[in-house]
Amino acid sequence: MDSPSQPQAEGPRAPRPHSRDRHGRGMRGPVAPPQVPLSVTRSDAFDDLVRDSVNRLERHWPQLASVEFAVQEVPRGDHGELDEGVEAVPLGQSVPGRDGRPDRVVVYRRPVEIRTRSLDERALLVHEVVVEQVAELLGLAPESVDPRYGED
Repeated sequence: MDSPSQPQAEGPRAPRPHSRDRHGRGMRGPVAPPQVPLSVTRSDAFDDLVRDSVNRLERHWPQLASVEFAVQEVPRGDHGELDEGVEAVPLGQSVPGRDGRPDRVVVYRRPVEIRTRSLDERALLVHEVVVEQVAELLGLAPESVDPRYGED
């Protein structure tokens, strides 16, 4: 015999109508809109620093428009050595163009980030690296590429 405290089993339940979400508050949006810095990755922010530095230099050196600028996480392959067998990790590299390829300047993101503590320091170091690599590519002193080089 069924006791009154137990619910009676009814037939199969009808499916619930689909609502916007489980609690009726609407669909979730992004945590932050795209224009807010929260949604910019470290890699994107670093790319922006390199792009800003290149834009500053291109105003005075129009021939840089034909140079390809790139960002890599870390250097690949063999890089130089310092005294006593200590390896030097480069912050950037310039590669002269050959076989129809354009000249190329590469900035290495991780080594630069490791050497800086703040965004301002990072921006200064990125600019110095870009200036040094452009100077090497053009066969000039960094001070002639950017007169403010080394002042900060």
